[in-house]
Amino acid sequence: MKWELAIVAAAVLAVAAVSRRLTGTSVTTAMVFVVVGVLVGPLVIDGVTAAPTGEGVRSLAEATLAVVLFADASRIKPRVLRREYAVPLRLLGIGLPLTIALGAVLAAVIFDQLNGTEAIVLAILLAPTDAALGEAVVSEPRLPSRIRQGLNVESGLNDGICVPLLLIALAAADVEDNAASSAHAIRIVAEQIGYGILGGVAAGLAAAAVVAFGYRRDLVSGAWLQVVPVAGAGLAYGIAVALGGSGFIAAFLAGAIFGALVSEESELASRLNEELGGLLGGVTFLIFGAVLLGPALQHISWRIALYAVLSLTLVRMLPVAVALIRSGAQGATVAFLGWFGPRGLASIVFAVIVVEEAHLPGTATILAATYVTIGLSVIAHGITAAPLASRYARWYESHPQDHPPAMESVPTPDHRTRGTPNPHAEGSA
Repeated sequence: MKWELAIVAAAVLAVAAVSRRLTGTSVTTAMVFVVVGVLVGPLVIDGVTAAPTGEGVRSLAEATLAVVLFADASRIKPRVLRREYAVPLRLLGIGLPLTIALGAVLAAVIFDQLNGTEAIVLAILLAPTDAALGEAVVSEPRLPSRIRQGLNVESGLNDGICVPLLLIALAAADVEDNAASSAHAIRIVAEQIGYGILGGVAAGLAAAAVVAFGYRRDLVSGAWLQVVPVAGAGLAYGIAVALGGSGFIAAFLAGAIFGALVSEESELASRLNEELGGLLGGVTFLIFGAVLLGPALQHISWRIALYAVLSLTLVRMLPVAVALIRSGAQGATVAFLGWFGPRGLASIVFAVIVVEEAHLPGTATILAATYVTIGLSVIAHGITAAPLASRYARWYESHPQDHPPAMESVPTPDHRTRGTPNPHAEGSA
């Protein structure tokens, strides 16, 4: 613990010093943090030696995901979904279940030591996508807005959707391994989801009330308005956990309620929440590289490497192709949407939950496969985001303006992804 804080702070300062230069390049901040983490971890320098099961690692990961879930959910506006829901609905309603199913089947085939429930747990861990890892894709203005927003909305919603699925899978795994009775497992899942919903509704309404009855009456300053979403995320998580529920379900639901009830002000209030999420996310990726990925690389096998590659290609791309059948999407669009499904922050936090709460015989295999897949995704999707986004934009622009590709050319309302500037935030103070 002697040098950990100094190393993390120095890494953050170094990335901040070149952050503008990194924007739009094939080197993302997540890549830098992960690589630095591996270098300063036990694998090389051995300067960061926190235990994967340590309270600090879990607290950082959970705080980061709670803030990010609130922010992601608050950006998903009902009016946007009503006006343009086709792509995210297909990706989430068809693609996500197929991704989990295919990932579980391949896990059971490749890792013969995993039982069926453990294979499902691994598939769920790697099902959420993280659009922030391919920022050049969702921030490239030349791309069809329908495609950018489809990836945006998918990433914002699928991690929240996967939380209850993971809880159910872990409970089923405990029952299968005789670690808990069926009645006990059902009760735990019901409490996690039920109290999570209760905490989310209470915190979402409270945060929205502060804005609706305080900010609109000029009782809340612009600076304190920025604090409301952060406090809302903390309140949701705190209420749910204190009652025995899922803080992640609570944070996601609270953000959705906040964004729906005070839509205009939620945009104004988002800057601190997103910047805090970005900072915590960077530190989480550094700790991930040092504490989780680095040690996993020492024990990598061909089975783990094969599953990581298939998870980022076949397991993602085939379900997306099926989901887009009869949508009118061109082949280039299907391939583009299929490739850009980065695995990132949500998978890291889900893995930490498995470390802390699951008692599965195949936990070591599940975690190693998850860590290697995330590490490969950070590098592969980071390197390819800018060049492939540019190439896809050129393909789209090559069509005559009077005969654009039908599905891709449908415009959508603007929807900011995590980390993109808020045009209203500068003047909010």
